[in-house]
Amino acid sequence: MQDQSANFKGIPAEVFRNRRERVLEELGDGAMVLPAAPILYRSRDSQLPYRPDSELFYLTGFSEPESLLVLRGFAEEERAVLFVRPRDSTAEQWSGSRLGPDRARERFSVDAAHPIDEMGSRLPGLLSHARRVHFRLGRHRQVEGLVVQALEEARSRGSRKGRGPRSVVDPGEILDELRLRKGPEEIAALREAVRVTVEGFRAALAATAPGRGEWQLQAELEAAFRREGAQGPAFATIVGSGANACTLHYVANSHELGPDDLVLLDAGAEVRMYAGDITRTFPAGGTFSPPQRAVYEVVEAARIAAVEQIRPGVTIQDAHDAAVRVLTEGLMELGVLSGSVDELIQRKAHRTYFPHRTSHWLGLDTHDPGDYIRDGEHRRLEPGMVLTVEPGLYFVPASVEDGEGAAEPDHPYEGIGVRIEDDVLVTSDGAEVLTRALPTDADEIAAMVGGR
Repeated sequence: MQDQSANFKGIPAEVFRNRRERVLEELGDGAMVLPAAPILYRSRDSQLPYRPDSELFYLTGFSEPESLLVLRGFAEEERAVLFVRPRDSTAEQWSGSRLGPDRARERFSVDAAHPIDEMGSRLPGLLSHARRVHFRLGRHRQVEGLVVQALEEARSRGSRKGRGPRSVVDPGEILDELRLRKGPEEIAALREAVRVTVEGFRAALAATAPGRGEWQLQAELEAAFRREGAQGPAFATIVGSGANACTLHYVANSHELGPDDLVLLDAGAEVRMYAGDITRTFPAGGTFSPPQRAVYEVVEAARIAAVEQIRPGVTIQDAHDAAVRVLTEGLMELGVLSGSVDELIQRKAHRTYFPHRTSHWLGLDTHDPGDYIRDGEHRRLEPGMVLTVEPGLYFVPASVEDGEGAAEPDHPYEGIGVRIEDDVLVTSDGAEVLTRALPTDADEIAAMVGGR
């Protein structure tokens, strides 16, 4: 008997079954093949912590490695087939228990489950009546070989038998659109990921002081993640002090905090497979210098302007445009740019100091899938979408900047990097800032430094 109460990472089994049914309907006469994420190694036989593939998890809740899901929209039987590792007492003693095919079929409500070592003999037959195969090329060599085998067999015999796959399609054509709109269970998981992320930031802010190491702030933050129940960080934690904040994906975290440094902390906890993603910038000594505060206030104004744009029917580009306008006006007030605001925006003069976009989707992945432009038009926001808002300004020191528009050596803003990032849920009548519990006001964030 099926376990009707089963849930995976806090999500009921029924949710996964409903997702598969939607995909099967979309597949029509096609099939989808989703292999598990590979086991990664730090060195030799030392494995990194395993993180399941987001797409496979999204449709099953299954999180073991060496597995494969096959969905067959055209089939009347065995429409959802799962391949998993067989039970093996010796292997399980070393690396933990396995469900095995029988328990996997019952617990995850699939039509059939087989040992993964039977994939080679079974997969071509499972695909033999599909008109197309949704499979991501370049991700799994063995599975890709079997998909290619099915294509070759269809090419050689399909014209006589009138069946077999003739093309390979990216699974994202179906899955990206489904994942873009979050259901109640996903929103609950994101709320929890955000809550844990906020707790991590509070711990890191309390530990901040001149002379502390960037790595020590990282340690405080990630320890809080684990204390609060997260699997760990959703991505590599960024702790950039001083000029390190001008490197967008700085992850060395190896410098000591200077007394006059700003610290840019960009991090997120992963909870039940879902990611938080927050950035805050704050003074290591608890007090902004006048130039630092001036830059901070421009970025904060841009964040507010972008958040105010977010509601159903507005495009994600509208939020970016609002941030860009405020940042450009701010750069003029700072004396960094001059001229007409509209002309500066048209020629993208802000890109020297703000080289990235304002938003990205957030969900199972930190940069969750979903087109930002659809059918030649900017994506319009809908309830259930979750995105970040993260404007910034970065004044790269002249010593490491050789492009046009670099700040002069005596520029008052040289070496200052500021980014402020919130996670925002689009609601039926507007937007909810999920990260509102962590202040963005300059005085409030500074007051949290050192546990004051």
